[in-house]
Amino acid sequence: MNTPSSGANAAAETLSEEALDALSRAGTAAATADTAGAAAHRHEALLSSRAANIKQSAVRDVFEISMQPGLVSLAGGNPYLQSLPLDRLAKTAAAIIAEHGLEALQYGGGQGTQELREQICAVMAAEGILDADPENVVITAGSQSAQDVAAKVFCDPGDVILLEDPTYVGALNTFEAYEVDIQPVAGDEYGLIPSALQKTIAELQAAGKRIKLLYTIPNFNNPSGVMLAPERRQEIVDICREANILVLEDNPYGLLKFDGVLPEPLRAANPEDVLYLGSFSKIFAPGLRIGWALVPAHLKQRYYLASEAVTLCPPTFNQLLVSDYLRNYDWRGQISTYRTLYAERCAALLAALEEFMPAEVSWTRPEGGFFVWLTLPEGIDSYPLLYTGIDAGVVFVPGAAFSASHAPSNKLRLAFSAVPAETLREGVRRLAPVLAEAIAAR
Repeated sequence: MNTPSSGANAAAETLSEEALDALSRAGTAAATADTAGAAAHRHEALLSSRAANIKQSAVRDVFEISMQPGLVSLAGGNPYLQSLPLDRLAKTAAAIIAEHGLEALQYGGGQGTQELREQICAVMAAEGILDADPENVVITAGSQSAQDVAAKVFCDPGDVILLEDPTYVGALNTFEAYEVDIQPVAGDEYGLIPSALQKTIAELQAAGKRIKLLYTIPNFNNPSGVMLAPERRQEIVDICREANILVLEDNPYGLLKFDGVLPEPLRAANPEDVLYLGSFSKIFAPGLRIGWALVPAHLKQRYYLASEAVTLCPPTFNQLLVSDYLRNYDWRGQISTYRTLYAERCAALLAALEEFMPAEVSWTRPEGGFFVWLTLPEGIDSYPLLYTGIDAGVVFVPGAAFSASHAPSNKLRLAFSAVPAETLREGVRRLAPVLAEAIAAR
């Protein structure tokens, strides 16, 4: 084990904020809130009840003192930005300031620029949504902000949001802050199970619960990498329509299907029953924080006003840069590059798992996206293994991060998008003995 100072820089270099948030959430399954032992300040009495739902575990501190040089991070779901034409983008950014600086650096419209909303409709057409109207597009600060606005607009405390189990950690954190009742729906290797959805809805309605939303990531779910089967898609929307539940479809990875043959989004044939969320974070640059919501026409004004109340306006400079990218760069070719790159890295990770993992471990085999989901034998908690993994020189995200339950989880997430093939193999080689030891000790 290295000294505390030796690993601090490694932590910063290898773990994204998304990974740190997930690791922090996973820690709540193993420990109480960080402040439990601290003396309460008089301002504690001023905190809202929803503030109690915003927690952070001690895991960030663990990383400050435990990181090793040479650590292999299989934790962060970051796009591989090195494949972008960065020199050319730098010149574009400079030209935007030089030629359109007064517009780029000024307040803009709360719904987003007209040009970018029209371009976003073209992006959605490539995803399979052919009837999008720019008037119903609201540009947001990434899809995370769009999730927040949806929870604010539709949910009162105690209302139910249904979601896949596992699901995106950011959505869990967002929804919990609004004091909603998060209820998981079972899935399998083909995604959300329609019969399980129907059963869950019936049970909750019988208990007098108000169900408002179904949040789903149908394409290459974060963290599982699973894609919802085409034959289940319309059935799920029909079930929700019958129960008057709005579907919140989050599709940041949809264009990153390795073979380029894209499944039809839930929104494609259901314009009134699906609120669709998209993002440039995975297909261009997450640091720009530009996402969007395609809102059913009858709900758009309420949604737009709620979004404007939070951010006032999406950043104009960032929008102009994204618009120039879509107008003057080969963005479709870049997505093709990403597909090839991520397919190769996914294949490398799967090959390493086949080579090194104990027979008792199983995993998903994604057709796109960034993640592979591992399942250990029942009774093994993956969270304590995080610390053993750090000692072995590899880091992953324990499965508890991706569930509304704070119960121990025998799952874990590996990310392949930002890691070269040879490093993926080395990371799995380091991880396998950690899991084998836990299995032997079970």
